[in-house]
Amino acid sequence: MDHKDLDVWKKSMDLVELVYELTSKFPNDERFGLTSQMRRAAISIPSNIAEGAARKGNKEFIQFLMISLGSLSELETHYLLAIRLKMASQNEIIETKMVEVKRLLLGFRNYLMKK
Repeated sequence: MDHKDLDVWKKSMDLVELVYELTSKFPNDERFGLTSQMRRAAISIPSNIAEGAARKGNKEFIQFLMISLGSLSELETHYLLAIRLKMASQNEIIETKMVEVKRLLLGFRNYLMKK
């Protein structure tokens, strides 16, 4: 299975772009703080999907999808912190994309578990 054909991978790549756009507006002194943390968490989502797809079995793939879910939760926490710290205001596009990616990750995980 090629990860580049998976909707969940494509949508998570879109989320990475949105996070980069958002964090580019953060203060420079956050370059090694919240900016870096958010970008790394976002990048981890499609990266783990890709790595899981390259593995031999569904059991391993599911494990990498779970790591992606963890990274998504981490990203959401960082995003909410950025809002609390007034580095960002609520962004409906990012919030919608995070919900969409989570739904796709859970759906794909459930699909693989049934196979």
